[in-house]
Amino acid sequence: MDKTQQLEKQYHFQVYNRLPVTLSHGKGAKVWDTEGNEYLDAFGGLAVNNLGHCHPNIVAAIQEQSEKLLHASNFFYSEPQSRLAEKLVKVSGLDRVFFCNSGVEAMEGCVKLARKWGEKQGKTGNIISLSEGFHGRSVTTIAMGMPRYRQGFDPMPEGFEQVPFNDFEALKAAADEDTIAITFETIQGSGGVNVIDADFIRKTRQLCNELNILMIIDEIQCGVGRTGKFYAYQHFDVMPDIVASAKALAGGIPVGAILAKDDVASALNMGDHGTTFGGNPFTCHVACAALDTIEKENIVEQAAEKGAFMMNLLREKLEDIPSVKDIRGMGLMLGVELDKPARPVVDKMFEQNILANAAHGTVVRFLPPLIISKEQIERIVDVLYQALI
Repeated sequence: MDKTQQLEKQYHFQVYNRLPVTLSHGKGAKVWDTEGNEYLDAFGGLAVNNLGHCHPNIVAAIQEQSEKLLHASNFFYSEPQSRLAEKLVKVSGLDRVFFCNSGVEAMEGCVKLARKWGEKQGKTGNIISLSEGFHGRSVTTIAMGMPRYRQGFDPMPEGFEQVPFNDFEALKAAADEDTIAITFETIQGSGGVNVIDADFIRKTRQLCNELNILMIIDEIQCGVGRTGKFYAYQHFDVMPDIVASAKALAGGIPVGAILAKDDVASALNMGDHGTTFGGNPFTCHVACAALDTIEKENIVEQAAEKGAFMMNLLREKLEDIPSVKDIRGMGLMLGVELDKPARPVVDKMFEQNILANAAHGTVVRFLPPLIISKEQIERIVDVLYQALI
C-alpha cells in the first residue's frame, strides 16, 4: 500500500471498493500508475472517457478556456453555454436544455420538472421506474433504483413505484391517467448491462401518448455515442419527453444536462430551478470541443463498428466457457454475465493489466474509450478468456 492509499484509508469516507492501484496519468485507451506500470482501460472512467484519456482537443479546450473565464454564474449570458445548448438540441431532437454538474443532478431535475408539469396537468400520481435500474445515489434517485441501494436510508420519498424491467403488461397495469412519468435507462448499467426491448419501449411511448404521461429516459451512461448512436433511444425510433445526460458530455470534466420538449420545459417558471456551477463557461467550452470531436472523428460510427467487432469476438472466444451465461449490450457498452461472482474475474484481469468492472454481482462490464483500437479489444478479450478458463 503506497502513501496515497494510506492517506485514503485514514482520511476519506470508506465507501469505495477500489482496485489496489494509484493511477498517475493516461493517454488514449491506456493509463499508468505511480510505479510506471501500464494498463489497458476497458472501463473508461465509468463511461466518462469516451474520447480516451487526454484527447488533444479536450486538453486544448481546457487550456484555452482556463485563460479566459472559468465561472460567472447564471445571472449572466455565456457564449459557450448557448453554443452547447444548440448542439445538444440538434443532436437529440429535443427543444431545450438545462445544465447541471452530474448525472444524479440531471435525474433530480428530471423528477422536479416532471412533478411541476404534472401539477399543471392536474396529476397527483406516481413516477414509475423499472426494476434493476440505477439513476444515482441521492435519496430521490435511490427511490427509483434497486432495493439494495435503499437499505438503511428510510424513509424513502413518496410518489414512486416500480415494475419489472421489460414487462409491458405490468407497466400497463400500473399506469393510469394520474401517472406523471415513466422513467428508465435505455441500457441498464449497474443493473448488469440490460438492453431495453424494442417492443417494450415503443409500446411504452404509445402508452404515454394515450394517458398523457411523460417518458423520461436516463442516458447518463449509455449516451454520447457509446452504443453506436449519439443517444441510445435513437436506435428505437422513439422520442422521449425528457432526457438525462451526463458522464461523457465534456470529455472528462463534470457536467450534466436535462433535455426536454418545449411544452414540458415551459412548466418551469423563472426561479423554479437553478444551479451555481451548472453550465459554467469552462465546462461548456470543453463540452463543445468534445461534441465537435465526436462529429469530426466519426466517434459514433467507430463505437458501432468496434462494438460489433468486440461482441463477435466475445461470442466466438467464450462460446465453450461453461461459466458464461450471456453476452449482451450495444456498441461499446457490453456485459458478460457469469454463473459466479464477477469481481474475482475482474481482479484476475487486473493482474494482467486490464482495467474492467463487475456489475450487479455476476456481470463483467466493459465501457472502454470509444477510440480504442481493435488490437486493444483483442487483448481485452484474450485476457478475459484466460481469466475464465
